[in-house]
Amino acid sequence: MALPSTRFGRRTGLAALLALAAAAFAPGAALAQQPLAGKTVHLLVGFPAGGGTDAIARLLAEALKDELGATVIVENRPGAGGQLAAQALKAAPPDGTTLFISHDHTISILPQVVKSPGFDPAADFVPVAGFATFVNAFAVSGGTPAKSFNEYVAWVKGAGGGKGAVGVPAPASVPEFLVKLVGEKYKLDLVAAPYRGSAPMMADMLGNLIAAGVGSVPDLIENHKSGKVRVVAVMGSARQPALPEVPTFAELGLAGFEDVPYYGLFAPAGTPKPTLDQISSALAKVLARPALHERLSAMGLAVAHMSGEQLGQRERAYTATWSRIIKATGFVPQ
Repeated sequence: MALPSTRFGRRTGLAALLALAAAAFAPGAALAQQPLAGKTVHLLVGFPAGGGTDAIARLLAEALKDELGATVIVENRPGAGGQLAAQALKAAPPDGTTLFISHDHTISILPQVVKSPGFDPAADFVPVAGFATFVNAFAVSGGTPAKSFNEYVAWVKGAGGGKGAVGVPAPASVPEFLVKLVGEKYKLDLVAAPYRGSAPMMADMLGNLIAAGVGSVPDLIENHKSGKVRVVAVMGSARQPALPEVPTFAELGLAGFEDVPYYGLFAPAGTPKPTLDQISSALAKVLARPALHERLSAMGLAVAHMSGEQLGQRERAYTATWSRIIKATGFVPQ
């Protein structure tokens, strides 16, 4: 007896293979192959809700959920200048489901000013991707008669008898060191009043409970635009596009604050590279969306995607700059 032909079997086998290939390259299937697809990602914020970092995190979380195919939840862990959030990141599993959105203070400054912060950025974290740089700024409250930085200095020397309090969002932070150096430069007895984040500091400035404050431009810009506070000087090497009327400290004669801080995403050390790549790629795609780019820029951010390697280089350079400044002030780690 003749054996049955295998042509039909070969045909159906080829069709099945083609069908499988098509399914593998379908958008849904491609997304399903991503490490974080279908999972819940916790985006840690080291400051209270209502501040600049929190607002940025919520914008990114909403955009990233589509690109990652995951649920992205903003989780505020305020306290100690982001220290509690950083410790939570260190304790999280290294699978990409817990990320830390942080600027320079927690990653670059805290390890230099706190003896035992409970984490080591170089050993415990891996930079995933950066998305912006920004500057810190000096602002006066609406109840202060000063309309410029020099007018503020003159007002403190006159009405304040040379003494004044300036709010800062965290102790032993870049804003606090700026207050110290401004006091030395202009022979003022300025005291940095530390808060637990920018939101409570802004509340006191809006209530005219404190005459001045130093914070990031994203923290200050909306109230500056509405006239509730007045930004009178910015750090950085050039005036900010969002605040073209505000001079830099270098223009005012206080040099040394040209290096700008950064914003980025960090993951626990040991997170697999495919997962890191997925997050970095997703972040690059959402930053390319004109609407999101414009919203972040309007908040005073210079928006640009940085790879994990670039973010790491930026963090190390900034850390080195501020290490020199902190040592020059004579500050002793607490």
